[in-house]
Amino acid sequence: MMEEKEEEIFYSPEKIVEEKDETNAEEKRRLDLMRATVEMKDPACKDIDDSTLRRFLRARDLDVEKASSMFMKYLTWRRAFVPTGSISESEITNEIAQNKMFMQGKDKQGRPIAVVLGARHFASKGSIDEFKRFLVFALDKLCQRMPEGQEKFTVIGDLQGYGYCNSDVRGNLAAINILQDYYPERLGKVFIIHVPYIFMTMWKIIHPFIDKNTRKKIVFVENKRLHATLREDIDESQLPKIYGGKLQLIPIQNG
Repeated sequence: MMEEKEEEIFYSPEKIVEEKDETNAEEKRRLDLMRATVEMKDPACKDIDDSTLRRFLRARDLDVEKASSMFMKYLTWRRAFVPTGSISESEITNEIAQNKMFMQGKDKQGRPIAVVLGARHFASKGSIDEFKRFLVFALDKLCQRMPEGQEKFTVIGDLQGYGYCNSDVRGNLAAINILQDYYPERLGKVFIIHVPYIFMTMWKIIHPFIDKNTRKKIVFVENKRLHATLREDIDESQLPKIYGGKLQLIPIQNG
């Protein structure tokens, strides 16, 4: 008996455009429903722009009920955690003193680049609350630096020299929760470089708490492929000098 050949399906450019338009129209319809839902719960939401609501909607796969609930949770958190609208440097002096996070350059998609030096993180030199404030301070800085039309950022997590004294499960879980719950659809890609064995022990603990969409954005880079991998996404002119580029590292508070 002869096997039937699977029919090949070809999509014309017109068909692709048509389907994209339908997808955009459906997203817009659900965005309007979400706006109506959150404004009913809190009239102040009328001042929230569409792009913000859309990020929460996409983070919940266009499920209006889940996205609305997620956004209202964010709003409650933001008002309590950042009552003045921003975190001041005076609230995070211990974290800034560690000089562990930098912001300079943009990748090929125009996303601002942050560099985090894991070996300079010491949980013992501050509190978990101060670390959370530092995370919000840094994330807000990155968001402010995004050019018009861009909503994501890129991170290079450098673990050169990372040891037991830098391992911080509690801090990493806090970072995951804040990023996923309160800054959805902001992360573009994370390059984790110079990865020591000790980090992989902690990775096994925190990995289950990272949602599937975020996991897809995390790239562990082999040392021998470091420069080639980074340059696939970042032009040499936008890379820090320590990775073969042209830029100086700029502390996040000065970015």
